[in-house]
Amino acid sequence: MSLYDIPVDTASGDTTTLGAYDDKLLLVVNVASRCGLTPQYGDLQQLQEKYRERGLQVVGFPSNQFNGQEPGTNAEIQEFCVATYGVDFPVFAKVDVNGADQHPVYGELTQVADATGEAGDVAWNFEKYLVAPGGRVVARVRPQESPAADKFVALVEANLPA
Repeated sequence: MSLYDIPVDTASGDTTTLGAYDDKLLLVVNVASRCGLTPQYGDLQQLQEKYRERGLQVVGFPSNQFNGQEPGTNAEIQEFCVATYGVDFPVFAKVDVNGADQHPVYGELTQVADATGEAGDVAWNFEKYLVAPGGRVVARVRPQESPAADKFVALVEANLPA
């Protein structure tokens, strides 16, 4: 099954897939509202605005698996994202990114190694995956690297489809 065919739940409770983005550079991020890295939401939104027309699509998957830093309901998470950071990219329903109940999207993504060659579990909130059009994961970037960092922006620019 392709990454684009895996069912995902929207924050409003509908089920969809990532299929609408199969021609985009997809930036998949596990997010949290009460984390020291939460300001990355603003950086992600800036990337979305800057590169949307060139084929970037950011998507967020909230997870409460790291010190309970995403305790809110899906509705509360949406409200926070929009009110605090002006987020207009999709933020899906909360998921587990690791463990026995790991969402199948993360089952696929966590097989990919980062720049040091390490695959496996998501390390923390705001781990980033760049998925090229067609579904190949081209980069796994650990949480501490800001989406606003020159190195990360260059990675995005190098993989844009348009």
